[in-house]
Amino acid sequence: MASVYILYSPSADMYYCGSTKDLDTRINYHLVKEFPLSFTARHEDWQIYFFIDDMNIKVEKKIEGHIKRMKSRKYIENLKKYPEITVRLIQKYQ
Repeated sequence: MASVYILYSPSADMYYCGSTKDLDTRINYHLVKEFPLSFTARHEDWQIYFFIDDMNIKVEKKIEGHIKRMKSRKYIENLKKYPEITVRLIQKYQ
């Protein structure tokens, strides 16, 4: 199963959206800077802001793409604030 996740860096006041088959391992990669030239390696204080778990890979990729295409901080914040948005996203892309 796959996950879509959003990280937040308080020091940079930025969000990062990604997807993975193994959420715990992927988050750890961000925190220990496994990929030193990656976007998230620039900051040290990434926190899990939001995630959607237990999806098949095709749905996960579509939802990640949808969130990134929105290019909206407000949309990301509303995902956490209004759980019905997540429900609709999953229904739309299944």
